[in-house]
Amino acid sequence: MEFRIEKELFLKALQKIQGIVEKRTSMPILSNVLLEATENNLLVTATDLEVGMKSSYPAEITSTGKITVSAKKLYEIVKELPNQPIQFVTKDNDWVEIKCGKVQFNIVGLSSDEFPYFPDVKEENLFEIEGPLLRGMLERTAYAICTDETKYNLNGIFAKVEIGPDNDNRLKMVSTDGHRLSIASGFFKGTAGPELLKGVILPKKGVFEMKKITDEEGGTLLFGFMDNSAVIKRGDTYMIMRLVDGEFPDYNRVIPVANERIVTVNKENFSHSVRRMAILSSEKFKGIMLEITSGGIRISSSNPELGDAMEELDVSYEGEPISVRFNARYLLDVLSVTETEQVNMKFKDELSPSIIVPENSASFLAVIMPMRL
Repeated sequence: MEFRIEKELFLKALQKIQGIVEKRTSMPILSNVLLEATENNLLVTATDLEVGMKSSYPAEITSTGKITVSAKKLYEIVKELPNQPIQFVTKDNDWVEIKCGKVQFNIVGLSSDEFPYFPDVKEENLFEIEGPLLRGMLERTAYAICTDETKYNLNGIFAKVEIGPDNDNRLKMVSTDGHRLSIASGFFKGTAGPELLKGVILPKKGVFEMKKITDEEGGTLLFGFMDNSAVIKRGDTYMIMRLVDGEFPDYNRVIPVANERIVTVNKENFSHSVRRMAILSSEKFKGIMLEITSGGIRISSSNPELGDAMEELDVSYEGEPISVRFNARYLLDVLSVTETEQVNMKFKDELSPSIIVPENSASFLAVIMPMRL
């Protein structure tokens, strides 16, 4: 196999798959990237058996063939090469020669025979979805994904389509780690298949790779399902992720219904204040106190080893005084993905879960458990 490719293009191709290749694995082939020269382009594939990606790039092909090489080492090499076309040639015993200008590398590859099969995707089974819509929903839910591997059914985002009274499709994404819950929703044009109508759990690693794909320029993506996997296509890139096999809990039961004490606060001012107060909160629990009265909100933190801090903010609130203690990081995570200038915080009492929603928007809802006072 032999091909020539522009350095920047090859670097971009290898950068794209770094998050997918398995770093610690009992199968060395999963640390490798599969390079396949077809008659008119180069195919670059990586997988860890849970998430896989295959992209096509223009290249000058002298002879076709395929080989796998260490994804990390190849990326490090290409990154440091001069900005000139790269010549890539396979030799005997799966060795690979890489030339660029006056630089030459010879590295060991592995035969492509052991590389896992990447399924053929039938595009007619996919539907269109707006990239910015998907990106926004992933951003507003990814922060609350559970990191406890034993709770495998919470190690991802639950996605489901609900059909409204006017036959409009509303896509919902939900995540929770037991201490907080996040729900994002948005309308999309397209036909949802049976998988989304029933609900699926997208795996955590797949979610973060999917987010990277949606971070690229706007426009639409193709999205769908096959063989218990989700498929995303953007341009010449396909990504496949195996769905989490499990039941997602009934999140509607967790959303409080009697939170009638509503505080409206400026998001920027509140974020900065919480960040300042968190400096003196304890490293482990990050606890800060909110004391809310009709005159405003008093935010404070104290740490016997470091000292204490306090700040007052103007808010719109007309109920009885209430004091609630929160993990500052949980509050900041929610505020960082809220896009409106004002946010509403809804309370029932000191120990019940609190709701945070953007003002005048139904696209996002977060629930946070308070800390014990």
